[in-house]
Amino acid sequence: MSIDVPTEPVADPATLVRLYELMALIAATDRRAAEEARSGAMKAAFYPVHGLEAVCAAIGVATTADDQLVSTYRNLGDAVAKGVPVERIVAEYFGRSTGTSKGQGGPMHLVDATHGLMATSGIVGGGLPIAVGLGLAAQLDGPTPAGGSRVVVATFGDGATSIGAFHESLNLAELWKLPVVFVCQNNQWGEHTPLGDYSPVASMARRADAYGMRAVTVDGFDAPATLAAVTAAVATARAGDGPTLLECVTYRLTPHVATMDMSYMPADALEDARRREPVPAFRQWLVDQGVAGAGVLDAADAVAESAVAEAFTAAAAAPPPPPDTLFDDVFADRGMVPVR
Repeated sequence: MSIDVPTEPVADPATLVRLYELMALIAATDRRAAEEARSGAMKAAFYPVHGLEAVCAAIGVATTADDQLVSTYRNLGDAVAKGVPVERIVAEYFGRSTGTSKGQGGPMHLVDATHGLMATSGIVGGGLPIAVGLGLAAQLDGPTPAGGSRVVVATFGDGATSIGAFHESLNLAELWKLPVVFVCQNNQWGEHTPLGDYSPVASMARRADAYGMRAVTVDGFDAPATLAAVTAAVATARAGDGPTLLECVTYRLTPHVATMDMSYMPADALEDARRREPVPAFRQWLVDQGVAGAGVLDAADAVAESAVAEAFTAAAAAPPPPPDTLFDDVFADRGMVPVR
């Protein structure tokens, strides 16, 4: 069951500038993290989010601090957009004690419940049932003080739509009308396999038809349209009108993992996508529409670059977790469990 996406921006100028600021911060952090991974300074697998900036930032703008998010191992943009401090994200990537999980989770398992980032899963599609559980909890909790339900957003790639948990999660969420927004970040590649080689349909949104679920497809490189689509889906969930499957069509602009090459990707398709990359395209749109001048956007870029530089400097200087904390926050206090 498809619905129309508003063709005009639904946000005021200040909100659109805030969207750009988030996109710029995500892009700056992503670039530096990829550089650190390729140089070997950051000894961890890093999954770039270049091309997803508009999708991630739209989620951050459209949701509130009380709303919750479940992400994937490609989580940087989601975490930044949800308000997790960049310095804590980067510290976790470096395995430092100042990270979101005290350096013990690493880049594939960012968690910061204080900012609503409830889980990130290293298993493809693994976060979807978690989001459904959180959605059921939100429904049972009833309206928030601000009115309406707490909303849960689940992000995942196009490859996850072939996983059984995807279908089970959509079925249950629609059956119980849970306040969940399923955001498919469709970059058209399942690791190194193009979408056409593993899916008989090009539209991931069509998979919602089997469950009678509201579905929307939007150009994920178009920041204003993406924000409009996410805003509408969140409002629907908050009003108690059930879930939405939102397919944001993008294209992978970087390797699957930062240290890999891109020789498996068609050069012409990649070049075409790079001409439409979200951050510079949205920046030009803001200027052309008279929403913000170049000076305002230059300042946003400078703030982002400064924040990223400070975060990476702090992470490099922070200590790793002490060896005697290895079993902390795992299952139980070691003082209560005899070690044999």
